[in-house]
Amino acid sequence: MKNSYPIILIREDKGFTVYIPDFDINTQGDDLTEAIEMARDAIGLMGIDMQDDNETLPSPSVISDIKLKSGEISSLVDVDFDEYRRKHEMRSVKKNCTIPGWLSYEAEKSNINFSAVLQEALMERLHITK
Repeated sequence: MKNSYPIILIREDKGFTVYIPDFDINTQGDDLTEAIEMARDAIGLMGIDMQDDNETLPSPSVISDIKLKSGEISSLVDVDFDEYRRKHEMRSVKKNCTIPGWLSYEAEKSNINFSAVLQEALMERLHITK
């Protein structure tokens, strides 16, 4: 499920504080781009936690209804909760794979961790870095 939530950005001496009214949470970033990324992360984390607790996600407020103080900036942040969950899911899943017997023998003889090698190879192939 994808939605866009309003945020309030408050300039600080170093970076920005971000208030997310629909979730009543704060985050921060060293610059505007990082502050928006951190807001998306905070909303995603809160959202999947709420889903896991069978709570209803808040409906996004209308950005024009947000009351700003002097110097504050409002913006919208889009969050795809399903995508966020997929990207941050850390549970392990079992996969079966087939390799030649001789390769299995050599790998076991060298105490190779098959799961670690498969993860590294998949990340390399998919151009994903930790």
